[in-house]
Formats: sequence, structure tokens, C-alpha cells
Amino acid sequence: MVKFLIRLVIMALVILALAHLLPGLEVPSFRDALLFALIAAICNAVIAPILLVISFPLTVLTVGLFALVVNAFTFWIASLLSYGIHVTSFWGALWGGLGTWVTSFCLNEWLGE
Repeated sequence: MVKFLIRLVIMALVILALAHLLPGLEVPSFRDALLFALIAAICNAVIAPILLVISFPLTVLTVGLFALVVNAFTFWIASLLSYGIHVTSFWGALWGGLGTWVTSFCLNEWLGE
């Protein structure tokens, strides 16, 4: 439980940092970023695997690059479900999803599954 809370807080901080760096992502407060991190974690646990299985042939055909589009889509879906977070462009969703994926990968290596 403590590892999950650490991941959630770090992801919220990364989302706040990405909002300052990316023009297509708007995050008004840390509370909104924390809620968004929780919703994004749920979307990545439920929606992303289903989309990856459905889009497997296209992912193989594009040598894995379509997985980035699926990641951006789940990031955008999480922004629709959360309050206060606005993704205004595809590039904001793509770079936001990529940034959170890299952070999640590093946290998995650092904290363990």
C-alpha cells in the first residue's frame, strides 16, 4: 500500500511537471494531478490491456509504435474521467502518456512490482 501511494504522489508530480512543459496539457493543482494519477492508474490497469489485445496485429505491423497511440488514448480517456485536467491536443496526450509511461517504468524498476 505504501509503494502504491509513493507511486501515486510521484506520478502526480510528474504530471504537474509535464503540464508546465507541454502546451497541450493543463493541470490546475496538485490535488487534480493526484486524482488524475489515480484515474490514469485505473485506466492503465483496465482499459489499456483490452486495447492492446484488440490492436495487437496493428502493433505488430508498426513494430510496436501503435502501442504509443494506445497509451496516448488511455491518457486522454483518463483526462475525460478526471476533473480539472484538460488535454487539448493529440500531441499533449502522446507526450503526456509517454512521460507517464517512462516514469512508471522507472518506478517499477526502483520500487519493484
